[in-house]
Amino acid sequence: MNEIAIRSAGFDDVQAVAEFHVKSWRHTYRNLAPPHAYATLDVPYRRKTWTAKLSANDGTLIVLVAELAGRIVGMGAAGESSKPEYGGRGAIRSLYVDSDFKRRGIGRTLLSRLAIHLTSAQYRGAALSVVRENAPAIAFYEALNGRRVGEYVDPGSVWPSHNLVFAWDDLASLVIR
Repeated sequence: MNEIAIRSAGFDDVQAVAEFHVKSWRHTYRNLAPPHAYATLDVPYRRKTWTAKLSANDGTLIVLVAELAGRIVGMGAAGESSKPEYGGRGAIRSLYVDSDFKRRGIGRTLLSRLAIHLTSAQYRGAALSVVRENAPAIAFYEALNGRRVGEYVDPGSVWPSHNLVFAWDDLASLVIR
């Protein structure tokens, strides 16, 4: 049986990360995002953003991929936040798991590894934003004792979304032992 491997993504992973991000994002937001967001937030768009993130990474951002037999089945990113709603906590910038691989512990493991990174970067906690209507993600974060600490409207590049902010002030609570 093949096992899921989690590793840091590098510049060579840009295309695969962009493709996975689009696939997962479209599945997650298929009933939430407006149609024009699908047309704009495509692989070339995501490839451009991931190229910028992975090529300019000074070590403050970590991007992890979960792989099974060379195929990305999950990804997460964490680092510095520029959002005042995060209250100085480190940012979980993205966390996606392939819909065919949910409920296998991949998201939990990725979140644990992201928390370890934020701890080593001396953050006092972690925060993330989730679209208010994304009930499965909200349930996941609540099950991990995430606290709702705020909300805001993210103007986004193509889709203004109403987001809830979840936070953890004890990063150790996110680390799998």
